[in-house]
Amino acid sequence: MRIGIDLGGTKTEIIALGTHGEELARRRVATPRHDYGEVVRTMRDLVLGVENDLGKRATVGVAIPGTISPATGLVKNANATRLIGHPLDKDLGAALEREVRVANDANCFALSEATDGAASGREIVFGIIAGTGVGGGICVGGRVLVGAHAIAGEWGHNPLPAPRGDEVTAPPTCYCGRSGCIEAWCSGPALAAQFKQRTGRDLVATDIALEAERGDAEAKAFLDLYLDRFARAIASVVNVLDPDAIVIGGGLSKMDILYRELPARVEAHAFSPQGPTLIVKNRHGDSSGVRGAAWLWPEG
Repeated sequence: MRIGIDLGGTKTEIIALGTHGEELARRRVATPRHDYGEVVRTMRDLVLGVENDLGKRATVGVAIPGTISPATGLVKNANATRLIGHPLDKDLGAALEREVRVANDANCFALSEATDGAASGREIVFGIIAGTGVGGGICVGGRVLVGAHAIAGEWGHNPLPAPRGDEVTAPPTCYCGRSGCIEAWCSGPALAAQFKQRTGRDLVATDIALEAERGDAEAKAFLDLYLDRFARAIASVVNVLDPDAIVIGGGLSKMDILYRELPARVEAHAFSPQGPTLIVKNRHGDSSGVRGAAWLWPEG
């Protein structure tokens, strides 16, 4: 049996998977907001409670909004700041008296979709999480590619490729302190803010797409520009990884136009004369992170 935990800023979810990925149990509780020790105890109690109910001991994997630094063994780059500077895998492992594997939530998303999701059976999978931010994870041969500094897949903080016009002269500033990051151009909040600045209309990203589908001229024109930017950004990844499949998750994954429009647009920008890259919607939705955490133990 495998247990996965998705440790989010506001909620903590646990899932237990059987041998073939079947769901055996699932629970969700509020994440303690200030006390790191309480975060560890909450996860410990969830694991022990599920194991007690099912009568089995499990492997344990955890998805976090950050990563474990290979240099220090401590959490870094986490928007849940109370985790930063702590050896989460070691602390939870000590509490559970077993090894615990911890990975970035985008990596867990990619692993889930590569294992038994929309990209099942594909050798090289790039998972995109496009929502409040723009993140990514890479799986090769069913295993997460972490990298020397544990930042593999963090394409959202590369600059937007081939900038044009105001993309050159007035690039938006990203929360990371740099200007012109892909995340600052292509996240959901960025799309909504840019649309409002251009049209004066206050719509969230998915509603802009919906209005475009209904024939709204302003929405169609702006969405065309957004798709071009997103395609340029994805093409830069295709040129490096040449993935067998790209899976999109996050709030923007609900925009069906992405799957109709992006493959040909990406092909036009990428060095790929053999045909468009497969770009698909995730299969497991919000459950991809917690399922991917469980699959951090493929031999479980």
